[in-house]
This record gives sequence, structure tokens and C-alpha cells, in this order.
Amino acid sequence: MSADEALTAGAAEQGRMIRARKVSSVELTRACLDALETEGAALGALAEPMRARALEEAALADRELAQGASRGPLHGVPYGAKDLIAARGAPTRWGSPAHAGQEFDHDACAVERLRAAGCVLVAKLAMIELAGGGGYEWAHASMTGACRNPWNHARWAGGSSSGAGAAVGAGLVGLAIGSETWGSFMVPAAFCGVTGLRPTYGRVPRHGAMALSWTMDKLGPMGRTAEDCALALEAMAGPDPRDPSALAGRFRAPRRPPGKRLRIGVLPTDFSHETSRAAAKAFEDAVGLLRSLGHKTLGARLPPYPYELAASTIISAEGSAAFENLVRGPGLALLRDESQQAGLLAGLAVPAADYLRAMRLRAQVAPDALRVFASCDVLAAPTLLRGAPPIDRSLNESWSHMGGNGGPGNLLGWPSLSVPMGFDSDGLPLGLELIGPPRGEATILGLGMEFQRETDWHARRSPAPARRP
Repeated sequence: MSADEALTAGAAEQGRMIRARKVSSVELTRACLDALETEGAALGALAEPMRARALEEAALADRELAQGASRGPLHGVPYGAKDLIAARGAPTRWGSPAHAGQEFDHDACAVERLRAAGCVLVAKLAMIELAGGGGYEWAHASMTGACRNPWNHARWAGGSSSGAGAAVGAGLVGLAIGSETWGSFMVPAAFCGVTGLRPTYGRVPRHGAMALSWTMDKLGPMGRTAEDCALALEAMAGPDPRDPSALAGRFRAPRRPPGKRLRIGVLPTDFSHETSRAAAKAFEDAVGLLRSLGHKTLGARLPPYPYELAASTIISAEGSAAFENLVRGPGLALLRDESQQAGLLAGLAVPAADYLRAMRLRAQVAPDALRVFASCDVLAAPTLLRGAPPIDRSLNESWSHMGGNGGPGNLLGWPSLSVPMGFDSDGLPLGLELIGPPRGEATILGLGMEFQRETDWHARRSPAPARRP
């Protein structure tokens, strides 16, 4: 098998190929680097290639495997990291022109743990500047410019983990690590037709990762399959004394679909707008398939609280505080999106009473909202109601009727998995979202594995590669 043939496989499958000697880690790593430096750059998905470090790590992986020393199922597998995750030997620019020269002399905890699992870091991947802190209106709000969708280069890859979604969706790398505070992970996963896992808050330590919102930021994996995400989470999860918010206990990835039938709560979704018809049909088919596999489906509803208002208040206040030196200095004017500049300034003016009210509401809401899982094991909904919007159109206009459950899920720190479930009328991917209770990743990942065993949406490949103009 050639490295180019192995390139579009998922990370778990690539690991099996490497262990079976069908392809070497060095061969696959070179193929990833070549693809990222050409197609990835043309898509706007590449922030910084890491060729020297990657080839060194890949050569080590091949030597260890040849000696019979395996570090696990991802040994030798290349991956990319969102450019807010620190890595030795490369800049960590946070997608921001104001941080163009920033470089750290250490690896983030997630990078340390993936290296310990034998993974090979090949590149830093593009992102919306400052992970969207302050809000943004345009897809080009990044020092690398707008990130194009591999399924249609005139559409957006989504943000703020844009490069991670595009690189996996284009088959340039089998695994990528991104982050989410509100939508930064689920959006590009759905738009780019990949599988993305937003873990429970605190599941993956954030040491070495840029802080946007201390009480809501989460790191997680994107891959071709739920199995890819499960193995990556297993490698990264666990306590870290450098991150007081990190959860105790390791995570063991499910190796197969759930052995028991689950109760799947279907969240109410407004499909009334004509642009939602394809999502309505795809979601109906997905729920029908899960029911045919023996799972019970029932209606579910979260208690009516202002989740979105509380989440936006917390992110606005914490984000502007995190970047206060930038906001109060000349660097603010370097950001690409003027509405983001204004939003960061406005965040410094959020009254303390509003922030504390939002934090108190979250504490009060959490136990009440969690009761939905007394009758359900998993919640299900469309990740979004439409495919990716045009790359050159204001998001204030193109985001109407997009849907999503990012407000309550992120406010409460619940885990969520987005898996491909079909396409809209323009041939753009649509995602199925499976939401679990805190620490419920094994359940949603197992269900995602079962769904992908019965469907091939995740195996579809995006069309012709992007070329530099």
C-alpha cells in the first residue's frame, strides 16, 4: 500500500496499517506533510508545518515498532494541532496577527501525552484569531485568512478550529486536536464531514493551551471515525497538577459498540425553515436507524433556562479579561475582524453583577438540567441545520436558521460527539450530534461507532483537492 492511499484513512486504521507493516510511519508522515504544505496551504488550513520534528518522531516510532515495542494503537500515526496548543519547535500564534512572533519552549500537556502514545505531530493548524474571543463576523478573521471547506472551496470550513476540520475533511491528516468554548469544534466537524468529540469540561488538561474562557474551554479530537476520537481521548485524558480543573481518573476508550440498548432522547428541533429540509430528512433517517438497531427513542427536553445568555456573558467577560493587555494596547488594531476588536473592548465593560449572575445561574441550572438523563442515556439532535455558508459572506447574515445546541452543552460542560449523517441539497455535509452526561464519553462514542458501522457517511471523501491560485 502506498502512503498516499493510507493518507485518507482514519487514525485508528492508519495505526493498524503501520503495525501490519503496510506503510511506515515515516512514509505516512511525509505524505501528510506534503499534502498539508500543498493542499492544506491552499485551503488555508495550515498554520505551520513541523517537518523536522515530525520526521524525527516518525523515525523513532518505526524503530520502536521494529523492535517490538508498541506504545498503543496510535503509535506512529501523524496528527495536527490547532495553533492555540503549544509545541516546541514551532510558533504558536493563536491565529492572531498580534501574536505573529509568539513561540513557546515547551509542549502542551495534550502534545506530551500524544507523543507518549507514539503519535507524530506534523503541523500546527489554522484557527480563527484568539479562538473567536470577542465574537467575529467574517471567515477571514485569522492571520492565515479564511479557511476553505474541502467539499466546496467557496464555502467556509467553520470556526474556530477551522484548520483541524478542513485538514481531516480533506484527508490530509487522520487526526487533529482542536478546542471548543462554544461551537468551535462541533461547527467545523459538521461542516467538513468529520467526526468530532467535545469532551467533558476538564477531561483533557489544558496546560499549554491558550485560555479564552477558563471555565468553559475544552480540548478534544477530530478524526474520520468515533474510534479515532476514542483512542485520542484515551491518550490525552487524565489529571495534571498544572491544570487544577483537570478531572481525576483516566479514560478507557470503548473498543466496540455498546452491548446494551440505549434510551435516546430526541431534542426538539425547529425544521420549519426551508433550508432545514435536508437536515430534517437526514436526522429522521439517522434516528430511524438507531431505532432499528434496538435502541429506544423518546422525546426529551431541557428545562427552560437562558443557557445562551449565561454562556455568552461568561465567555465575553472571561475572554476579554484573558486578553486584557492586548485589548488595552496597540495590538488590538492588528486583529483582522473589526467586530471582534469591538467585542473584546465591550467584554471589559461587562458588569461584575452580570458575570456573577451568569455563574450563579450555571450552578443552579446544572443539577436540574442533568435530570434529563434520568430517563435518557444519550440526547440526539442535528449538529446544525444547514451545510457550510459562503466563505465571503457576513456570518451575521449567513448564520440565520443554523440551529445547534452549543449553548447549554458548553455552559454545563457536557460531552458531545458529531458524526456525519448525510448531505444537504448543495452536497455539503450534515452532522448528527450525540450528547452525554458529564464523563459520559464512552457511551456516546460507542453509539457513534455503532452508527458508523451501519453507515458510510464518514467514509465519503471530499472532491478534487484545492490548488494554490
